[in-house]
Amino acid sequence: MSSKKLTRRDAIASAGALGALGLAGCSQLSGGGGGGSEQLQAAFVYQTNLGDVGWTRAHENGRQAVDDSFDWITTEYSDGVPGNEVRSVFEQYANSGYDIIYGCTTEYQDPMLQVAEEYPDITFEHCNGFETAENMGRYMGKFYQGWYLCGVAAGHLTESDTLGMVVPIPIPQIIRQINAFTIGARTVNEDATTKVRFLNGWADPSGSRQAVNALADEGADAIGSNMVTPAALQAATEREVYGFGVNTSMAEQAGEYYATAQINNWEPFYKESAKAVRNDEWTPDFQWGGLETGIVDVDSFGPNVPADVASDVEAKRTEIENGERSVWADTKFEGWSDSELFSDVSSYVEGVEGSVPSS
Repeated sequence: MSSKKLTRRDAIASAGALGALGLAGCSQLSGGGGGGSEQLQAAFVYQTNLGDVGWTRAHENGRQAVDDSFDWITTEYSDGVPGNEVRSVFEQYANSGYDIIYGCTTEYQDPMLQVAEEYPDITFEHCNGFETAENMGRYMGKFYQGWYLCGVAAGHLTESDTLGMVVPIPIPQIIRQINAFTIGARTVNEDATTKVRFLNGWADPSGSRQAVNALADEGADAIGSNMVTPAALQAATEREVYGFGVNTSMAEQAGEYYATAQINNWEPFYKESAKAVRNDEWTPDFQWGGLETGIVDVDSFGPNVPADVASDVEAKRTEIENGERSVWADTKFEGWSDSELFSDVSSYVEGVEGSVPSS
């Protein structure tokens, strides 16, 4: 697809921008130096309130890295914006002269498409969606690679051969990660199986604790959580079973039975995206980067994880980065294209108990 040349609009005063966006959740203006009409302006919109850990914090870490790295960009964010209110927030940023707007959650896809059509000279980027337009790209990380590596560690650590996963909703993203966790474990422990608990939401601290306790009661001694709260990992430590987190490090909150976490590192994507817009080189494609891009990472290991386990995980990580190891080798998903893996994974691999519930 061809590059789209962006039109520069005069920057508005910071006070005016904050006034226009006052209803759009909590906003934070943070300049990276420079200023004036030549300053690139980027807006980041988050569905949940900004906290210390989780999905939104990972995106905010990326925004801050961009802001700290370049003196030609000014960034702003709005958090706590539900999907049914986000269109007006996108429109406010567009009307305020922003050059690029990032919608950092799946639920923002349709509103962003609508606003992108109304503002063809502004660049839009949507995280974890399925649609693109002439001025709207999409991006995601191959986080299943990080979950595969977590699974390798879990396969070594389990003594019961029973793993657990506490997850939000049955969408391809989550099914990929359950599968990858299980594949990784069975790579080093062919007897390992995974029990899954769906909570029908992304937070739910109480439900997360209950799910971990139920899994532990059923023998699971290595439990992954794809929830944005650290509650599941705290419950795992209370039950003295290993816990695996997601999005950001939860080591501080989780305690001594923290194993590791699959990390979302958005810094490389946001930096390259901003530079492409500034240089008029941006294209509305799909960026789905893996470990080799730095977007996917695995946290440092917790205090009870043996060195030989960490060493094996690191060796397999290097093989994935070098293209020498595929997560999906010898499974029913072997040979699937990125498009198919992104959109069509709707069933479990061998080793995951039960079947995927209807969404």
